[in-house]
Amino acid sequence: MALKVLVNTLRLINEVIYTQMNNQIILYTRPDCSYSDALKSDLLEQSIDFEEIDLSIKPEKISVLEELTGGERITPVLVNGDTVQIGYYGVG
Repeated sequence: MALKVLVNTLRLINEVIYTQMNNQIILYTRPDCSYSDALKSDLLEQSIDFEEIDLSIKPEKISVLEELTGGERITPVLVNGDTVQIGYYGVG
């Protein structure tokens, strides 16, 4: 059991590090979150390329979100390189 937890933790850390190293913009969203919609709309208006991870479609990514937010299940979360923005301008 402990080995499985360790392997999962290492997988999460690797995923976060990969995202940061590649300066890939990732937006974690939920369809029932108006703040997710607002941030997504802002990015699209500014023609900023990003990958959206809809947690209702990819619930396996919730553990990554929790790692980024210190255990919270809040959206939106925007990851840009080594910067993590939680919420929509501080609200979410």
